[in-house]
Parts: sequence; structure tokens; C-alpha cells
Amino acid sequence: MLRIAVPNKGSLSEIAAEMLAEAGYSGRRDSRKLVHADTRNDVEFFYLRPRDIATYVGSGALDVGITGRDLLLDSGSGAVEIAALDFADSTFRFASPAGGDVSDIAHLAGKRVATSYPRLVDDFLRERGIEAELVKLDGAVESAVQLGVADAVADVVSTGATLRAAGLEIFGPVILESTALLVGGPTQHPGSERLLRRLRGVLVARKYVIVEYDLPTAQIEAATAVANGIESPTVSPLEKAGWVAVRVMVRRDDANEVMDRLYDLGAKGIFVTQVHAARF
Repeated sequence: MLRIAVPNKGSLSEIAAEMLAEAGYSGRRDSRKLVHADTRNDVEFFYLRPRDIATYVGSGALDVGITGRDLLLDSGSGAVEIAALDFADSTFRFASPAGGDVSDIAHLAGKRVATSYPRLVDDFLRERGIEAELVKLDGAVESAVQLGVADAVADVVSTGATLRAAGLEIFGPVILESTALLVGGPTQHPGSERLLRRLRGVLVARKYVIVEYDLPTAQIEAATAVANGIESPTVSPLEKAGWVAVRVMVRRDDANEVMDRLYDLGAKGIFVTQVHAARF
């Protein structure tokens, strides 16, 4: 039985649960439940703190897990990245008081830097020959400078509004661009490939739709140039002479533009269908 670590709370938890459900797995119904066995799919889920998942997987106690790249790198565990899952994207940056004397990463030498990711930040600074005193906090690091426990912070940045509200401004290079990952342990479990295949199928299903339409035969080449699908469109003759039915996968974000261009080519009866699951 494949043992899978799943985030039990936080930004990773809800979307990870949704992905697993779309991949055909059953999950817990009670949020207080820490372990759930899906015997139909021969897997067992362990609901853990996101920060602990890489440690459990890296030790071999669990086979695979879903966590963030930031948490994986900060753990220092033996877990390894298997695949990106394209959600929970975040960027890590340095910030310090606006107009202060810390406005470049070289200025961090000998300074106090507050962060929830000390290993990740320490590795980043040491690679650049900078030694700083790291102040580990579990959250709300933007308050550390104002409260006098740090000279700068290293934190997740989206719009930067939270940092600006605390009187801080971003400086220096990006520390890390993180995203949710499927991570594995030192030994690959045979069932992990099936899980990965299903999760990739979910990612494809979320990104693509199926476009179906009728088209004059003479326009097949032009229509294929508009939308050629994953490999190529499926083309079937219609009873009406000189016409074909076409079925093709296109990126969801491009669907309306593709429909407009096909209409201009003379396509009729253009329909878009959701993709609920896929395998490639």
C-alpha cells in the first residue's frame, strides 16, 4: 500500500485534497482524522503539518507527499522533488525599512534577518559569502523589524502590500520561487508512478478543453494550423459531402480565440467540452 503524506491545513491543504479527489482517490470526511485508507486504490493518506511532510518522506517513514518547494528545501531532509503540481506559487524576497541602511544583500553581513525558513535563507546567503544572524519566527515576520528583533526580513511576497504596511521595502534578488510539489523518499515505491500519472492527468484536464466542430474539407489544413491538439486533431467524414467533423484539445485559456478563428474559417456547430481526466 502506497503511503501518502497530505497537508492537513494551510494554503496547500484544500487544493491538494481537490487534486487527489479529481485523480480518483477518496479522502477523509472528518478534518480531525489523521489517517485515511483508500483500499480501492491501495493507498493510505496521512494528514500532517505541511512543514513536517518532507521530513517524514525523506526518512522513508512515508513513500510520497505533497508539500511546497520552500518547505522541502528548508527541511534539509532526504526527500526529493518528483514533479511540480502547479499551485500554491510563492516568491521569497528580502525586505528592510524603507530608506534604511540595509538595501542590498551585501548589507546583511552581520545583521539580524527574521524568517520562517532559516535553512533556506542561510543556504542562500552562504552561497554568496554572506554571514548573518537568522532569527527564526513561525509567522508575521514583517513585525520583527518594528519590534526590534531584526534588521531585515526574508518572507513570502505576493503583492508586497503587507510589507509596505509595515514600513518595509523589497530589495535584492529573488531568494526562491516556490510551488507545490510531489516529493518522494530515498526508495521509490512501485505505486508512486500510478499516483504521478493520475496527478499529471488532473493537471492536463485543468489546462485543456475539447473543441468539436464541423468544417468544410478544404479548410482542414488551415484549421489544423489554428489548433493542432496534443498530437493532431481527430477528423471524421460527415454524411454531407465535402464536410468533416473535427475534435481537438486546446488550452483552456485559448478556447475562445480558437473558436473565433475557426468560425472565420467557416466552421459550424462549435462546442467546447470540459476534460475531467486524462492520461498521456
